[in-house]
Amino acid sequence: MPLNEYQVGAAFSGVIGRTTDESTPAWPRPGRPAPGSPNVLIVVLDDTGFGQLGCYGSPIATPNLDSLAENGLRYNNMHTTALCSPSRSAIVTGRNHHSNGMACITELASGYPGYNGVIPFENGFLSEMLLGHGYNTYMVGKWHLTPSHHETAAGPYDRWPLARGFERFYGFLGGDTSQWYPDLVHDNHQVDPPATPDEGYHLSEDLVDRSIQFIADSKQVDPDRPFYLHLCFGAMHAPHHVATEWADRYAGQFDDGWDAYREKVFAAQKELGIVPQEAELSRHDPDVPEWESLPEPARRLFSRFMEVFAGFLSHTDHHLGRLLDFLRDRGDLDNTIVMVVSDNGASAEGGPTGTTNEAQFFNNAQESLEDSLARIDEIGGPTTFNHYPWGWTWAGNTPFRRWKRETYRGGASDPFIVSWPQGINAKGEVRTQYAHIIDMVPTVLDVLGIEPPASIRGVAQSPLQGVSFAKTFDDAAAASDHRTQYFEMLGSRAIYHDGWRAVCPWPGPSFTEAGVGFGQPISADRLSELDATAWELYHVDEDFAENDDVAAEHRDKLIALIGTWYSEAGRYGVLPIDGSGLERMLADKPQAAAPRDAYTYIPNTQSVPFFAGPRVLNRPHSITATVEIPEGGAEGVLLSQGSAAGGYSFFMKDGALHYVHNYVGRSRPRVSSPEPVPAGAHELRFEFEPTGQPDFPNGRGTPGRMQLYVDGTLVAESEAAVTTPFMINPGALTCGANPGSPVTPEYTSPFRFTGTLTSVTVDVSGDLIDDSESEMRMAMARQ
Repeated sequence: MPLNEYQVGAAFSGVIGRTTDESTPAWPRPGRPAPGSPNVLIVVLDDTGFGQLGCYGSPIATPNLDSLAENGLRYNNMHTTALCSPSRSAIVTGRNHHSNGMACITELASGYPGYNGVIPFENGFLSEMLLGHGYNTYMVGKWHLTPSHHETAAGPYDRWPLARGFERFYGFLGGDTSQWYPDLVHDNHQVDPPATPDEGYHLSEDLVDRSIQFIADSKQVDPDRPFYLHLCFGAMHAPHHVATEWADRYAGQFDDGWDAYREKVFAAQKELGIVPQEAELSRHDPDVPEWESLPEPARRLFSRFMEVFAGFLSHTDHHLGRLLDFLRDRGDLDNTIVMVVSDNGASAEGGPTGTTNEAQFFNNAQESLEDSLARIDEIGGPTTFNHYPWGWTWAGNTPFRRWKRETYRGGASDPFIVSWPQGINAKGEVRTQYAHIIDMVPTVLDVLGIEPPASIRGVAQSPLQGVSFAKTFDDAAAASDHRTQYFEMLGSRAIYHDGWRAVCPWPGPSFTEAGVGFGQPISADRLSELDATAWELYHVDEDFAENDDVAAEHRDKLIALIGTWYSEAGRYGVLPIDGSGLERMLADKPQAAAPRDAYTYIPNTQSVPFFAGPRVLNRPHSITATVEIPEGGAEGVLLSQGSAAGGYSFFMKDGALHYVHNYVGRSRPRVSSPEPVPAGAHELRFEFEPTGQPDFPNGRGTPGRMQLYVDGTLVAESEAAVTTPFMINPGALTCGANPGSPVTPEYTSPFRFTGTLTSVTVDVSGDLIDDSESEMRMAMARQ
């Protein structure tokens, strides 16, 4: 007999008498999916360019992605915001990135509504929408949608995945992480990886294992309940980490260079119908050297960087294939809507020569070619945080110009695959309709027959800003309903309307032509100059790769498009325009805790992200540990921050006290006590006192004096000629251990402290010990 049910929020539909024998029960109706509701699988790749997947003309093997394309559709006119967090927010909400407060990555948030990194609750997530219709909802992989200062054990947790409609989460909260030693979170707490690199661990495999587990856990209980899995690989973002055997599959395949790669990929794209036959390849980028102009050692190094990237992509495809095989074997794949997209174009964060350590890019401290060559056999392994040179970035975005962070099509046009065998009749076809990632949520809701909710958890919802492109699934000739779309990223702007695209690059069409690099602020006077002289105009319906600037011939159209850009900017909260990078990175932001000069940490607690920890760089500071050393001695980390890519560690080994500062993997100034610390209770202290000025333009942080104290007595000192200037990335701070890759090769992680560690206090007040007698004694001992 069916149960008497009533809609949640409606009046009770049963009868309540004095006792149960004169009453009739009724139950709140649970959210149930419509019979036959398809599963939804959205796969977000990171930093993957238009010309890097096999089914988009690349020589890199991606057979599983190719298979999805063969059984579905490829779009050649899908657009992103050109950067990570902004795109990811648009994908899950169906609203523009400034409307989400995500003008930039969360780490570069600033105090304006479109820029503060706080996605408003009136912009509901797809997970929240589907949860009310009986879907299980899973988030696996990269998140990067929580304000960076909220990624702590103190929360607040209201913008973590579980608070935004995902029932289960396994992945990492920040923008990147090591594939070998990731910073993992399970639901709302940190966890260690289940294995080590020596045991064969890799994050991509782990993420797919967890995806399969989440689905299987539910399906064994309710096999008819559909799921929504939002799977965001750390790949292809740096570090490009993969086992040597995967990279070696591509040995020698890129020796002819990025110019040749572009020509081959462009020809393949025409053959595949991905680009129009009349399309022209974009110009040679002025920031990229001709391959043949490079010396042989540079070509050898740069080829290896690309071999590792290619192996990483094929490895990612392989593990995605395991998930697809799991769904296929269960009979679920045919009724799963699969959408695959990248968050932006290929990334240029490796700089002109690439790097074995991306932390050098963020600290303006690029290593020399000779130093990179010395580590060529390590590239892709656990000791590196590598990224290829931006010549491969440019090639990866074939046929377009420029790259991630910029609003030419190379930054904002990406591969997009849709597969749904049970719901899409067309197979292996290309779609050319204009689309933007804000259209993904409306499209999913459209095909599921679900109306956007008027409210979620009592919060009235804003209108979706994207439009459905579901009608293009089986109608290649359908007109696009997305007629106008603005772009803004770090001061670069663009506007699309009905086949025309106006672009205002910042700081210019290339760094070479602008004479300055990325991250330059824009003054009001300069903005007026840009609006008067710097906008370019392309008829992209006829000029696929933005080659022919027709601004002079169509001045009236350009002026109208600039006006439209400002109209859209006002509508979606784009102002004020901000081209700065470093200034936004270093600017003070509200913290979960009130500002203070002393930070006390306790062992066996969760690590603290860089942006929520004490700012010790370029300033006097001290680290004081309260310990009990047992008879026979103790060893291990007292406090560490960072990884092999850079950071510092305060630790004991061989009975002695040590401090090592890892300057972006290039040098490791240190100080060590000459004698073992005796058994008993002690106060162990490190102090840093600046002795000069930083040289930020050349990537050199403040030099200083490093001192060690035991119970207030100076026992050792040395000089650090250079320190990290801007940020430690990865930058987790941990008390009592060094999880992940070790800051210094002197020990093996996690190197937990074996004595009794009560607490460690970091003091940034500048209050240092003044012990002139001990300093004189130390000076005399060095004579």
